Amino acid sequence: MLSSNFKSLVGIMETLRSKDGCAWDNEQTHESLKSCLIEEVYEIVDAVDSKDHEHLREELADLFFLIIFYCKIADDSNNFDINSMLEVCLEKMTRRHPHVFGDKTAQDASEALDQWNEIKKKERESKQSDKNSTKSIVDNVPNHMPALQKAQKIQEKVARVGFDWEVIEDVIAKVHEELEEVKEAINNKEKEPIAEEIGDLLFAVVNISRFLKLDSEDLLRKSISKFTGRFKKVEMQVAALGKKIEECSLSELDGIWNEIKR
Repeated sequence: MLSSNFKSLVGIMETLRSKDGCAWDNEQTHESLKSCLIEEVYEIVDAVDSKDHEHLREELADLFFLIIFYCKIADDSNNFDINSMLEVCLEKMTRRHPHVFGDKTAQDASEALDQWNEIKKKERESKQSDKNSTKSIVDNVPNHMPALQKAQKIQEKVARVGFDWEVIEDVIAKVHEELEEVKEAINNKEKEPIAEEIGDLLFAVVNISRFLKLDSEDLLRKSISKFTGRFKKVEMQVAALGKKIEECSLSELDGIWNEIKR
């Protein structure tokens, strides 16, 4: 069943990219599809958060088709095809799970992850050796990764080599220190230092969630969702009073907000 459907999808993609296929599909490049790829990933995240399995299935299908699309574009340029991509995936997943497919052992998920990271590190060191170049452990983090997620990824990388706080109290103290520096910069009324200190404060806050093994990107997304949900209720209550939200004073809106929050 899977093999038949897979071959059919590849066939559809070949038809779409053929001379008599779809003009839009034929115009696409790896670069032009980047925004579609990013959008699809976030739609999958939304589907996961909503626990809507039908929606999740649909969004995974969209992403899967985009992967086939990317492989077809590469194939058209004689770079690689979908089979060679699958071979890379198969070989990599087998190699990075030696406790399942090899002679290694892992007692729990944490040990399996440590093993994965160690193998990944050796792979990168090997590639760097081939290129005769020196790279930092904070390299290889995607440039287009969301800033919060990127900050946490970099913090995780340096923590693995011992560059980390020992206790949560020290992390919290760092946040307080950065906040004081923000206040000082604001008092001095200099725009560039204010922006820099706010950035440092955000980075320090990410460190709290990372230290507690929480996902800062996910936490902020949930807070945004909570805020927008409450604000919509404020709008509904204001409308029920026969008023426009722009006509309400801040104290009125604050009162309604606190009532909803309770």
